[in-house]
Amino acid sequence: MAFTLKINGTPHEVDVDGDIPVLWVLRDVLGMTGTKFGCGQALCGACTVHLDGQPVRSCQTPVDSVGDSAITTIDAIGQTPEGAALQKAWLDLEVVQCGYCQSGQIMSAAALLKDTPKPTDDDIDAAMSGNVCRCGTYQRIRAAIKHAAGV
Repeated sequence: MAFTLKINGTPHEVDVDGDIPVLWVLRDVLGMTGTKFGCGQALCGACTVHLDGQPVRSCQTPVDSVGDSAITTIDAIGQTPEGAALQKAWLDLEVVQCGYCQSGQIMSAAALLKDTPKPTDDDIDAAMSGNVCRCGTYQRIRAAIKHAAGV
């Protein structure tokens, strides 16, 4: 089936089955590998993208459910004020260890800051609870979110 997906502000025509997850369209069809595969069951958050500004797990979001919604990936989140501030904070505070989960972490954090510009620890915990970091950099992630928010 043919779909036109608006990804990072650019339309992309793809011919795939409608039940294919957005993650595989991004990675395998379009070659956009910034979004990572983690668990395949929407439990780890590594595959997080924004759908009309809201974080979703792309491994469980079928392409036929996207419709006219805009998809934003880690490849373009730095073009938003929240994303740029978070990417800088991630570097300034040396958040990353292995880095595998970080694209999903930043995507969830960017959605948080867009909706809650000055988050509390409880806000951060709630927004980030679906993102797993096997290296355990949770304290640095929280510090970077606060740094990006100026709190």
